[in-house]
Amino acid sequence: MNRIGMRTMALAAALALTAPAAARAQMPAAEIVKRSLAAFYAEGKDMQTRVSMSLVNAQGGERKRDLTLLRKNMPAAGEQRYYMYFHAPPDVKGTTFLVWKYPAKDDDRWIYIPSIKLVRRIAASDKRSSFVGSDFTYEDVSGRDASDENHTLLREESLGGRPCYVIESQPVASADYAKRVSWIDKERWLPLKEEYTDSRGRMIRVFTADKVEQIAGHWTVTQRTMKNLTAGQHTVVLFQDTVYDQGLGDNIFTERALREPSASVR
Repeated sequence: MNRIGMRTMALAAALALTAPAAARAQMPAAEIVKRSLAAFYAEGKDMQTRVSMSLVNAQGGERKRDLTLLRKNMPAAGEQRYYMYFHAPPDVKGTTFLVWKYPAKDDDRWIYIPSIKLVRRIAASDKRSSFVGSDFTYEDVSGRDASDENHTLLREESLGGRPCYVIESQPVASADYAKRVSWIDKERWLPLKEEYTDSRGRMIRVFTADKVEQIAGHWTVTQRTMKNLTAGQHTVVLFQDTVYDQGLGDNIFTERALREPSASVR
């Protein structure tokens, strides 16, 4: 083979090796975010886990929340049900929380307060309010729609030894943040870090995935932290005894179950 032929073959081989990387780089930012949301919020057909929350204020004082979280993916694409039962502390024990999540429209949310035996509907406008006093919002707990924001792929880089897409997301409607920059694991699709900034460019919240484990074939963030930089406080969440694909019944995710939780969660 002559020298020109050898050069041609070498060039073709180099192009073949770089083609997969180029194809990944060309993936639309919105598609990356959709895959990340699915990996973070919708793995398996259903999930049950015990959640421990540590709320740490600026002075180092700590409050605890202990709850059971159940989630089920519904047959209609993008629809989900969430149910939470609080075990501790005593002042919130027996409180239950229910979400009916829909794609491309406001979710339905209810909370049952046992001290007054009242089911209260949570307004859609409260989705970015604090979840039970923590630094996570209601939206952080049950997820958002990719269409709620405009997304731009900024670059690709490693974080903690994991190759990531770095995505900038700006809310379509007015929100408590101006943009969010996310580091999304290119292989597992989980968000490893998120930085929220306000309209003045000040960082106001930072999310980190502190521990990732594979449970029954599903990559799961089993420890996560949200820092509120404005207030100088943070919340640490641990997922324990996580089980996927139990075949959870629809009867768990009803208003009646808010008042009368099943023995499996109490």
